[in-house]
Amino acid sequence: MNKETSETKIIVLGGLGEVGKNMYCVMHKDDIVIIDAGICFPVGELLGIDYVLPDFTFLKQNQDKIRALVITHGHEDHIGGIPFLLQTVDIPAIYAPNQAKELIALKLEDRNIRYDSLFVYTDQTVLKLGSITVEFFRTTHSIPDSHGIAVTTEDGTVVTTGDFKFDLTPIGPMADLHKMAEIGKRGVDLLISDSTNALNEGMSISESKVDNALSDIFDKYSTNRIIIATFASNIYRLKHIVETCYKHNRKICVFGRSMENNIQISINGGYIDHRELIITPEEANNLKPGEVCLLCTGSQGEPLAALSRIADGSHKQIKLRPDDIVIFSSSPIPGNALSISRTINKLYLKGVKVFTNTSLSELHTSGHANQEELKLMIRLIKPKYLMPFHGDYRMLKEHANVGIECGIPKENTFVVMNGDILSMKNHVITKSHETVPAGDVYVDGNRIGEIGSAVIRDRKIMASDGILVVIANIDMDHHELLIRPNIATRGFIQVNENEDVIRDIENHATNIIRHCLNEKMAYADMKSTIINELDTYLQELTGRRPIVLPIILDIKKPVTL
Repeated sequence: MNKETSETKIIVLGGLGEVGKNMYCVMHKDDIVIIDAGICFPVGELLGIDYVLPDFTFLKQNQDKIRALVITHGHEDHIGGIPFLLQTVDIPAIYAPNQAKELIALKLEDRNIRYDSLFVYTDQTVLKLGSITVEFFRTTHSIPDSHGIAVTTEDGTVVTTGDFKFDLTPIGPMADLHKMAEIGKRGVDLLISDSTNALNEGMSISESKVDNALSDIFDKYSTNRIIIATFASNIYRLKHIVETCYKHNRKICVFGRSMENNIQISINGGYIDHRELIITPEEANNLKPGEVCLLCTGSQGEPLAALSRIADGSHKQIKLRPDDIVIFSSSPIPGNALSISRTINKLYLKGVKVFTNTSLSELHTSGHANQEELKLMIRLIKPKYLMPFHGDYRMLKEHANVGIECGIPKENTFVVMNGDILSMKNHVITKSHETVPAGDVYVDGNRIGEIGSAVIRDRKIMASDGILVVIANIDMDHHELLIRPNIATRGFIQVNENEDVIRDIENHATNIIRHCLNEKMAYADMKSTIINELDTYLQELTGRRPIVLPIILDIKKPVTL
C-alpha cells in the first residue's frame, strides 16, 4: 500500500458493521483524501473506556500522501475522532461545513490543540487536491450544513451521501435534489450510502410533524412548566423547540454542557433565532410555570445528564413540581431502553406527566433515510456500483437488497467490512485482496491505544468476579515462608462472612508458596504458579474466577547472634 498506484482505491477504516466511527479514504496515485473521522461511544462491556476510535495505522504509514480531511457534517460519529487524529497524524487541511467547523474548533480548544488549517466549504466549493477533485451537494439531516460529497479521479467518480434523509417539509433548507440529479447525469461509478434505517420500510416522518406534535402539547398545557429532553446534536429539533417557545411566550433555560455549546454555536451561526429567550436557572425559578421551558440533555437516561439528576432530585438548580410536563423528544438508542425506563419511572414517582415518542404522539423522527428514501437517492445518483455504509451488517445487507431492487446488479453491490479495499480502474470496481488494519482503538482518559483487549478482559472479570490479593512474606535467601499469606478481596466475597472459605484459600495458597520455595523458583515463576493454581482452585471452590494478584515481599530474617 506504500507504492504509487495507478488505480483509485477506496479504503474503509470505520463505519461498517457498526453505527458510528465513520472514516474512509479515497487514494489515487500519491494523493489521499480522508472523509470523516468519527468515534463510537463504548458499549457496556468496555469498562472504563471513554471513546472508540478507528485504527490510524494506514494513515500513519502513508502520511506524506494525505492532502486533506473532508467532513460531511458535525455529528460526533463523523468529527469526534479529529482531536485524536491530529495528535497522531499530520493532516495538511480540514474542510468542513460551517456548523461542523465551529464544533471542531470548540473540540480542539477544549483539548488545547492549535490547528490553523481548518477551512469552511459550501455546496458551491470545488476542491482540487492533487489528482483528486472534490465537490459537494446539500442534504437533509438532523444538523445544519449536512452534505454529500462527490470525489472524482481519472478512474471514475465516487459519491458518498453522508448521513441523510429526504424531507419535503424540513425545518431547514431543502436537500439539493437538482444537483444530485446533475451529478448522477454526469455519471457516478460508486455510491457509498447511509444504511442506518435500511431496515425501515417507507419514508421517514417529516420534522414538521414533530413540530406540530410539540405545538399541541404547548397549547394543551399552557400553564404548566415544560421540560424537554432531546439530543443536543439535533440542531433542527432545537430550532423548532425555540420557535415553539417563541410562539407560546416561553423563556428557555438550557441544561447540559453539550446542549449549551450546540445552542450557542447555532445562534452564532444564524441557524437558531431568538437569543433573547435564553435565561439563567435563577431567572427560570422566578417565572410562572407557564412562562418557562427547560431544555436539557438526558433523553437516553444517562446517569449524569441533566434530566436524570432532575428526576433523582439531585440537581442543584431545578426541582421537579407535581404539575410539570416532561417530553422525551427522542427515540431510544439500542441498549438504552432500560436506563430510559428507570428515568421515566422516577419522573412518574414524582407525580409529573411524561410524553414519549409513539405512533399517536410523534415527538421524534430520525435524521436517516428509510427504504423509499434510499431508493430515491439511488435513482437520483444512478450509480453503477453500490457500497452501503454506516450500519450493522444486517443493515448493510438490506441496503444492498434495496439497490438490487433498483436495478443494480447483485455483483455490483459490495457489503464489505472495516479494513476492506475497493479498487476502481477505468470505471470498473472490484474488491481488492488487500486489507488495512482497522480494529478498534480505545481512549481511556488521556491514553490513546494503550488499553488492549487483555486489559478490557481483566476489567470484565473484576466487574463480574472481583479481585483476590495474596500477600506473602518470604525470605528468598532461605526459601522460607515467614508467616501464613494474608488474603484480601474486593468484589469477590465478604471476608468476615466467609471465614471458612478464606481459611481454605489461605491453606491452599500456603501449600502453593511452600512448593514454589522448595522448587527454588524465581520470583516471576512463583507469581505465575500462584495465579494459575489458585485460579483453578477458586473456580472449583466458589464457581467464580476473580483476578488473582500475588504480592510477594522478600523480607530478610534478622540474624540471631
